[in-house]
Amino acid sequence: MKQVKKPVFFIVFILIAVFTYFAIAGFSTYYGDIKTTHIRGVADIRWGIDIRGGVDVTFTPSEDAVDVTNEDLDGARSIIETRMVEKNITDYEIYVDQNSKRIICRFPWQSGDDSFDPEQAVKELGETAMLTFRKGYSGQLTGDQTYEDLELVLTGSDVAKAEAKYYTPPNEEHQWVVDLTLNDSGKESFKNATQEAVENNDRISIWMDDIEISAPTVNAVISDGKAIISGSFETADDAKALADKINGGSLPFKLVTDSFSTISPTLGMGARDAMGLAGVIAFCLISLMMIVMYRLPGVMAVISLAGQVAGTFAAITGFFAFNDSFTMTIPGIAGIILAVGMGVDANVITNERIKEELRAGKTIDGSLYIGFKRAFSAIFDGNITMLIIAVILMGAFGTPDSWCSIILSPIFTWFGVSTAGSIYAFGYTLAVGVVLNFLFGILTTRLMTMSLSRFKPFRNPVFYGGKKKEEGGAA
Repeated sequence: MKQVKKPVFFIVFILIAVFTYFAIAGFSTYYGDIKTTHIRGVADIRWGIDIRGGVDVTFTPSEDAVDVTNEDLDGARSIIETRMVEKNITDYEIYVDQNSKRIICRFPWQSGDDSFDPEQAVKELGETAMLTFRKGYSGQLTGDQTYEDLELVLTGSDVAKAEAKYYTPPNEEHQWVVDLTLNDSGKESFKNATQEAVENNDRISIWMDDIEISAPTVNAVISDGKAIISGSFETADDAKALADKINGGSLPFKLVTDSFSTISPTLGMGARDAMGLAGVIAFCLISLMMIVMYRLPGVMAVISLAGQVAGTFAAITGFFAFNDSFTMTIPGIAGIILAVGMGVDANVITNERIKEELRAGKTIDGSLYIGFKRAFSAIFDGNITMLIIAVILMGAFGTPDSWCSIILSPIFTWFGVSTAGSIYAFGYTLAVGVVLNFLFGILTTRLMTMSLSRFKPFRNPVFYGGKKKEEGGAA
C-alpha cells in the first residue's frame, strides 16, 4: 500500500476551501462604477422562468417582406434557437404560428437584470443571424484567432435556398443530404473557393454568427452554383435542421418585434429561497450526523461534500473556462440535492467498511486501505446508474444541439423534439453532481483521511469508529 504523505491533507483542504469560496462568492473588480466579473459566483446564476419569470416576445417579418413562406419562418425559428443555445439558455419555448406569420418566444431574465425591461431583454437575441461560408474550418484556428480570420467566401444573400433531400450519390447508398442552390452573385466566388479546397484537400465551413454549423470536405469543384452537403445526417430531421439554419441566415427580410411582455414566475424566488434554505439545513444536519457517527472520516466527508456542492455551482455559473453559464430551474436545484445525497451515501458506505475492518482487528492503515477499496465497487455501480439516467434525461429533454441529444438522436428521433429546460436542468445538475462525487466523495476524502492518519494524535482507532486503542496496542 502506498502511503499518503502528511502535507496532502493541508494541500487538499486549502484547495477545496479556496475553490468553494470563489465558486459561491465569485470575484469582481470595480473601476469607478464599472464592474468587471472575473469569476462568476452564485449571484450570477441565470434563474429559469419558473423561478424568476422572463419575457414573452412575438416576432413578425418586417413590412417590406413579401412572399414569406412557412419554410422561411422555420428557418427564422432555427436562428432564434441557435442564439438561445449559444447563450446556454435551456429554459426557453419557441413556437411558429404559420397562419399569422408570427414567431412566439419565451425565455428567462438575465442574471443581475434588475430593471425587468422586456424591450431591453429582447435585444439580447440580437438581429437576424449572419450566415457566412468561409475557407477552412474551426479546427484550423489557433491562439486568439476567430472565425473572422477564415477567408470569407459567401454570405447569406448569396444563397438562394437549401433543402433536405433523400439522395443517392454515385456508387453510394441512399442518404439524407442538404441540396444547396446559390444565387448568381455567389457562383464565381464559390467555384474558386471549391477549386482551391479540392487542390488542398480542405473544407469550406458554414457559420451562423460565430457558431460553426457545418464543415464539409470539398470533393469536387462546384461551378454551377448547385452543391450537395452529405455524410453527417442520420435522419431527415438532421438534414432539415441544417437546411433551416442556412435558409434562416439567408432570409430576404428582417424580423421585427411585434409585441413583448413580462412572464410571471410559476413558483418564484420565494420557492427558490425556501428550497435553498431547506438544502442548507439538510446539509448542516447531515454534516452533524456524519461527524457524530464516523468521527474523523465524517469530518473529511463534510469537507468533500462542501467541495462537491461548490463544484456544482461552478458548473452552473460558468466558473470554468470551457463551460458557459447555465439556466437554473427548481428541478435543477432538486438535482443538486439528490446528487449531494449520493455523495453522502458514498461516504457512509466507505466509513462503514472502515469500521468493519477495525472491529475485525485490522490496523488503522489496513482498515483505511481495505475500506476504501471494497467500498469503491458499490459506489461506482450506484453512481454510474444515476449518471446514465441523467444523460438520458438530458438527451430526451435537451436542445437538439446539446451533445447528449446528438449522441442519443438515433433513439429519440422517433419521438420528435421534446425540449423541456426544467427537466434538462435536473438531468444536468444530477450528472454534474455524480461526476463530482467521484472526485470529492471518493478521491479527496480518501487523500485527506489517509493523510491525517499519518499524524500521531490521530493514530487511535476511536477516531475512525473503532474501539479505543489499548496502551501498547498496535495501530
